[in-house]
Amino acid sequence: MRLTKEEKKLLLDIAHSAISRAFRGDLSPPPLGDLPPRLLEDGASFVTLTKNGQLRGCIGSVEAYRPLALDVHYNALAAAFRDPRFPPLHPDEWPYVEVEVSVLSEPKVLPYEDLADLIRRLRPDMGLILEHPEGRATFLPQVWEKIPDPVAFLSELAHKAGLPPSVYNDPRTVVKYYTVDKFTYRDLEE
Repeated sequence: MRLTKEEKKLLLDIAHSAISRAFRGDLSPPPLGDLPPRLLEDGASFVTLTKNGQLRGCIGSVEAYRPLALDVHYNALAAAFRDPRFPPLHPDEWPYVEVEVSVLSEPKVLPYEDLADLIRRLRPDMGLILEHPEGRATFLPQVWEKIPDPVAFLSELAHKAGLPPSVYNDPRTVVKYYTVDKFTYRDLEE
């Protein structure tokens, strides 16, 4: 789902407002009545927080199950205060944090015959979901910027799921892909 500049700004405002209000103890979701219809449709999003160019929190949904505006609201709160890799965001840090919203396309199964075939099918604009009975993980397409090698990308994704790299040869493994529409306030100024 490609969003208009206005819709993107509204989603960024929702994420910013959720975090700012949480510092005052207000976790209530945004009023939905005045939002454009596309933001009320079920949508999947990730909210990524960076501070001085370093990851500070990233939480999201890979499948749409609630209105996109609410998904962004709750994922912003989770990225700021419940990402297990980081302590909760402190109010003193907030002025130095950049918020990025990624709106995901619907995931689709990426069929492949073996690891070599899977590697051939990968593109750097793909987010991947690794699903296995013993673990699940996803990498947004943005992760390609840090891990451009497909073998390393797949290996790190398996590691994130708590699985060995050989998981891609397991017939129970399902790999899905998606794309994202990602943006920050800076992107909207360009």
